[in-house]
Amino acid sequence: MANDLSFRPKSSEIPTNPGVYRFLDENGRVLYVGKAKNLRARLTSYFAPINTLQEKTRRMVSSARDVNWTIVKTEFEALQLEFTWIKEFNPPFNVRFKDDKSYPYLAITMADKTPRVFITRNREIKGAKYFGPYTQAWAIRDTLDSLLKVYPIRSCSSGVFNTAKSTNRPCLLADIGKCSAPCVSRVTPDKHKELAKGFTDFLQSGDETHVESLRSRMLKASDESNFELAAKLRDNIYALETVLEKSTVVFTDQTDADLFGIADDELAAAVSLFRVRGGRIRGVMGWVVDKELERDQSELVEYLLQNVYGKDATFASDVPREVLVPLLPADSGALGQWLSEIRGSKVDLRIPQRGDKRALAETAYTNAKHALGLYKMRRTADFSARTEALTELQKALNLKTAPLRIECFDVSHLGGTGIVSSMVVFEDGLPKKNLYRKFNIESSSDDTDSLYQTLSRRLKYLVAGVEDNENRFSYRPGLLVVDGGQPQVNAAARALADRGIEDLAVIGLAKRLEEIWLPNNSFPVILPRGSESLFLLQRIRDEAHRFAITAQRKQRKSTIATELGAIEGLGEKRVSALLRRFGSAKRLRVASVDEIAEVAGIGPVLAASIAETLASSDS
Repeated sequence: MANDLSFRPKSSEIPTNPGVYRFLDENGRVLYVGKAKNLRARLTSYFAPINTLQEKTRRMVSSARDVNWTIVKTEFEALQLEFTWIKEFNPPFNVRFKDDKSYPYLAITMADKTPRVFITRNREIKGAKYFGPYTQAWAIRDTLDSLLKVYPIRSCSSGVFNTAKSTNRPCLLADIGKCSAPCVSRVTPDKHKELAKGFTDFLQSGDETHVESLRSRMLKASDESNFELAAKLRDNIYALETVLEKSTVVFTDQTDADLFGIADDELAAAVSLFRVRGGRIRGVMGWVVDKELERDQSELVEYLLQNVYGKDATFASDVPREVLVPLLPADSGALGQWLSEIRGSKVDLRIPQRGDKRALAETAYTNAKHALGLYKMRRTADFSARTEALTELQKALNLKTAPLRIECFDVSHLGGTGIVSSMVVFEDGLPKKNLYRKFNIESSSDDTDSLYQTLSRRLKYLVAGVEDNENRFSYRPGLLVVDGGQPQVNAAARALADRGIEDLAVIGLAKRLEEIWLPNNSFPVILPRGSESLFLLQRIRDEAHRFAITAQRKQRKSTIATELGAIEGLGEKRVSALLRRFGSAKRLRVASVDEIAEVAGIGPVLAASIAETLASSDS
């Protein structure tokens, strides 16, 4: 029991002040760092009965041999100290952000007498001003190539610059107009620095101001018959417009903001960051997060901001005026204060509610959701990971052989109507979509009854004497999985027993705590969080859920389409137009006659007939 741990402090000894705590192992290594408004309330939660703790929390507490804490005055001080200790000790049970990319930046050494622009992944150069990061190296090279036509500052190394200076011979870049050749004094150091300043101003603002300025100069030169200068300015305008076109305009108010999207499940999370400067998307980055201990999205936001803006982090010196997140942590005030101190002026930390920012937040979430799915798919698709997952399942479930074929079942319905069950098949850890099946359930008392009916229909092909090898429906699986807990798995076991099948393993995967339930067993099997076996089961369960929902939606759409097709005057094209306009049967049924009449090809008379027919079918 967790409350029997020898190092557990008495509750009366733990202060109720804000503070930061550390769990340590027998060697004094820091296992976990956390903060709390009330240290006593937070720490006592770790010493609850062991069977009530999450798996990773249980492992952390069991591995620990001591816990200590530091009292601070405010939540803000606790936040700062927690960030410092996580950075210093890198505790294994804290949230870990993984990103195997070292992103390139565009750097300008403005502190030099003759500033140099170059591409680098090193953020430690003194006196350099950085722009980026860029997700693709080719994108930054294209940007630099275009800008050097307008702002021809030097991009050569110190060795090349000094050689050209000593020989009084400039390099090729000077000859093709991409360097003003300060090495041979074609421009003065002050003029060259002015060019470098224009370069940085354009990258910082990212708006049309520079373009309009050049356009005014071009028109003036043309009026003065200085056509050579006008042509050069025209080319410069084209170059700047090319750069601007590569940066998508999302906000019309010149907003500087970082916008985060997070998609997570019980074991991992994916983060998508959109960096907006001057109303344009200047960069997109992403991370995958292992949730070592149970963390909700608001807590993830806190750790995410630490990793992005904390000391020595990617954007430690580049906090924008707005930081937009999907959820605000409980101590958002302290976080906002911390970000404001880094920036040197107020930072608005908030959730985007409407308009363009809300739309971009949805795009960020979509990207994060895709990244999470891809991350899980890659883990499942990897041969060694699949082998490990199947071996782990064999051991954890005490199977005679590894379950090379796994079938998973789920049920979907709309308020008890339109019940559809799904069966998905994974062989060698990979989905076999040509083997998926759906089952329409005419009537059912509840989900357990639906599962019983589904399994009964599927299992009849496994009974001796029934052969269907051509479509492989009679292939015996190594493991049956149902979405749910003990009631669902007991229903599946009953279906097996009624068909006389005794040697086929069946389990239930409960979504809330990712517990594995066995038939007629009061205690679940707990697979380690982050293990390949649990990732595989999650993937299979999620695929069964997706397939069931898709099938159920198709059935609803087919039902309403059939009903509409029976109305005189409605052909296939008009039915399709109605479904495109309203999206679902539910929305069409509650639509007014005027709203239905707005659909192309549907007049007031036909709209009234549609509304009357749908209303009578509901009664």
